[in-house]
Amino acid sequence: MTPAPTPAPTGEPGLHADALSTLTAWTPPTRAQATLRDRYVAHLRERPDAMSRICRPDHLTASTLVLSADRSRVLLTLHAKAGRWFQFGGHCEAGDTTLAGAALREATEESGLDGLVLGPRPVQLSEHPVEFCGPADGGPTVHHLDVRYVAVAAPEARHAVSEESLDVRWWPVRALPDPDADLVELVELALQSTSQADPAGQPG
Repeated sequence: MTPAPTPAPTGEPGLHADALSTLTAWTPPTRAQATLRDRYVAHLRERPDAMSRICRPDHLTASTLVLSADRSRVLLTLHAKAGRWFQFGGHCEAGDTTLAGAALREATEESGLDGLVLGPRPVQLSEHPVEFCGPADGGPTVHHLDVRYVAVAAPEARHAVSEESLDVRWWPVRALPDPDADLVELVELALQSTSQADPAGQPG
């Protein structure tokens, strides 16, 4: 068995330190989410490369559920590789310095929307296997340890379809195209989060 890399110092600047700080300070909404949070934190403390796609078989990713200004619809992407409707998100990149920044970048790039108002804290964690992310060498299946945020779009915002998507479309929050339990929970948690918005409409 290959020994694990030396853990990164928790005070190290950069994306890894931000992820560790963000998740240790986060209050999970359910017991299951608390278990996942502990799993993510342990992985970050064990692997200095946990934020990179080169960390196998598991690495952290960042994503964003985009809500319409009136909170009645969600903007989802029909993922080109998975062939399913998801929130926007993906791997962290070299220029990312915070989890929230990575989530916002992914949402902006994949939706074409400017002026998204991102909530300051995650709303959901989701660990799931990703067959198309490897393994190229026949090793264990890659798992994304996704950290999910919520953002609110500006009224009359116009979206676009990126190269990573087959389609991008608004869906009613109660009529999702792929209503699996994970996505349904994400929408519910996002709506709860934005119901606590400040007077300016920023997610809480």
